[in-house]
Amino acid sequence: MNKVLIAEDDANILISLDYLMRKKGYEVFVAQDGEEALKLANEHRPDVILLDIMMPKMNGYQVCEAIKSSNETSHAKVIFLSAKSKEEDIQKGLEVGASAYITKPFSTTDIVQKVKELIQE
Repeated sequence: MNKVLIAEDDANILISLDYLMRKKGYEVFVAQDGEEALKLANEHRPDVILLDIMMPKMNGYQVCEAIKSSNETSHAKVIFLSAKSKEEDIQKGLEVGASAYITKPFSTTDIVQKVKELIQE
């Protein structure tokens, strides 16, 4: 079973993404801040990480850099989910190692499709 880690500090978004991913048959882990996201990534080694940028303790850019620089977690595909929609924010997300960048508000259909695509790569 493929594993998905969702790191998001907005409880409503977290709950809906958790439900959505479980419904699609993924094993799901959730974190509400950057430090917890990094801890769970190291423990469970997810295939895909849905990562918010603006979170407490560590931001998504820092989490992504840490994940991509670790041998244990560098295989994980990171999808940023963020309200930060400026070109430089998107560029920075891709530079730190994200496979995709989806801006909020987002379509759940797009997220499901992107997760599926990245797992099949």
